Amino acid sequence: MPDLSYEKAAINSGFKYICGVDEAGRGPLAGPVCAAAVILPEDAEIEGLNDSKKLSEKKREALFPIICEKAVAYSIAYGTLEEIEEFNILEATYIAMNRAIEGLSIPADYALIDGNRAPKGIKIPCETIVKGDAKSSSIAAASILAKVSRDRLLLEYDKKYPEYNFAKHKGYGTKEHTEAILKYGPSEIHRLSFLKNILEKAK
Repeated sequence: MPDLSYEKAAINSGFKYICGVDEAGRGPLAGPVCAAAVILPEDAEIEGLNDSKKLSEKKREALFPIICEKAVAYSIAYGTLEEIEEFNILEATYIAMNRAIEGLSIPADYALIDGNRAPKGIKIPCETIVKGDAKSSSIAAASILAKVSRDRLLLEYDKKYPEYNFAKHKGYGTKEHTEAILKYGPSEIHRLSFLKNILEKAK
């Protein structure tokens, strides 16, 4: 289970506001990528906090307002569909992470980043943590905010494009989703660069 040991180590090194940063939505075939940054209090206790992938949708939704209430500051940001297509998904993820960090109402002076790569252009000292959402409480909190925010956005897309059933698969490349793309063609929110193989096979 994640805890605050990484955050406390950074505080002991002289930093004050440590944010955890994570993203959701690098793999789907549709929609933007979402990132969140969260600064938790030094004594934060949030029961059930864990890597968002290990939690049910119901549990993530229940934790979302608790995290927002207990956080010293939090920020949610996106790398747009246009940025994914113009650059690539990794660059768009970096853009989203930097936007989330820079969007904090209380500026962070240190960042704990999930994964093994720091986002390009980050303006504060940072540390990467592989599987950080299972080790750091603030990264776990960020993973939940990012995942829930993106899932909610896909539910809105589902109303506009009901034929793809985004409410069910959230844009990931399930068999049902792939079949819908082949039947109806890509929508305005599909990542065309992700669909090349699917569309090639359909020719």
